[in-house]
Amino acid sequence: MFAVKKIDYAHFLNLLDKMIETQCILLIQKILVSLFSATLLWKIVRHMWKFLNVLGKEPVRVLVTGAAGQIGYALVPMIARGVMLATDQPVILHLLDIEPAAEALDGIKMELIDAAFPLLQDVITTTDVVEACMSVNVAIMVGGFPRKEGADRKDVMSKNVSIYKAQASALEKHAAPDCKVLIVANPANTNALILKEFAPSIPEKNITCLTRLDHNRALGQLSERLEVHVSEVKNVIIWGNHSSTQYPDVNHATVSAINGGEKSVRELVGDDKWLDTEFISTVQERGAAIIKARKLSSALSAASAACDHIRDWVIGTPKGTWVSMGVYSDGSYGIPAGLIYSFPVTCANGEWKIVQGLKIDEFSRKKMDETAKELAEEKMLAHSCLD
Repeated sequence: MFAVKKIDYAHFLNLLDKMIETQCILLIQKILVSLFSATLLWKIVRHMWKFLNVLGKEPVRVLVTGAAGQIGYALVPMIARGVMLATDQPVILHLLDIEPAAEALDGIKMELIDAAFPLLQDVITTTDVVEACMSVNVAIMVGGFPRKEGADRKDVMSKNVSIYKAQASALEKHAAPDCKVLIVANPANTNALILKEFAPSIPEKNITCLTRLDHNRALGQLSERLEVHVSEVKNVIIWGNHSSTQYPDVNHATVSAINGGEKSVRELVGDDKWLDTEFISTVQERGAAIIKARKLSSALSAASAACDHIRDWVIGTPKGTWVSMGVYSDGSYGIPAGLIYSFPVTCANGEWKIVQGLKIDEFSRKKMDETAKELAEEKMLAHSCLD
């Protein structure tokens, strides 16, 4: 008889466990390698598609006047990097400034070349307004004659009339037919009116001025006060002039709640006195405060706001969100038609539209009328300079 060898089941199970463990490890390794390979392939495909998409897009020609100044110096790299339009939109920069700034313009061009921006296809620097305006799709008018302490308002306005007369004529004759114009140089609202006066064929809807800087300042103040991220605050309004009479309005502003809803800014702040006094004056006088601190005017924030303005105008505002833009009044909210006045607007398909139906309380009505009165006075002064 053969002896039956006793099976060590514990040893057998241990060996089986090790075999299974080894096979599982190998399987997991194969899965991880496959996932890594798939992820890497997807990234390569995505970047190739993006690259081909950039190559396939026609470049947008963007004019920046006063390009050698502080705002221009901060603005042009943002445009070249895709902050203004899109991260897959090629651009050609047209940089214009006065003759004494020609050498500085050349220096900016050198820096743009040295930065090797993938989206930047060409840089044109010139002191000739006709060459600068040739076929441009977007015009950002940063150059202008600033009002200095003690300067006569009419003298300043007369100088800006002279500047904008030449630039308006060149834009009308040589820019692309659908060119979008943003006036940044102060007095921005009235400079926009002057430009329209000398470029009658440019549609009113294509001429705007910058109040997005004030809008962003208001968002920033509220975010600081409520200790929330600025992206959670929306729908503040800047009514009127880009001046110390502007009215930063929070009555319709909201903050995103944790549950996905929205809460009223006025309710969350819980201090009407602060909102109706200090908050308003802080936003109105922020530019002066920055000059006092830097000994120079706002540049980085103004450039960023210009990018925000154009990007939302071209690409569109998020659903349920409006922004502030200086646009031609059509009589909405009782504001006289024909003024360039800051309203809440939404944008879609390259067009802006004034938000309608917002409730206006007595306090707001008074503030809105005060800034409209100032704009009407500026308009009259500008027309007196045209004669």
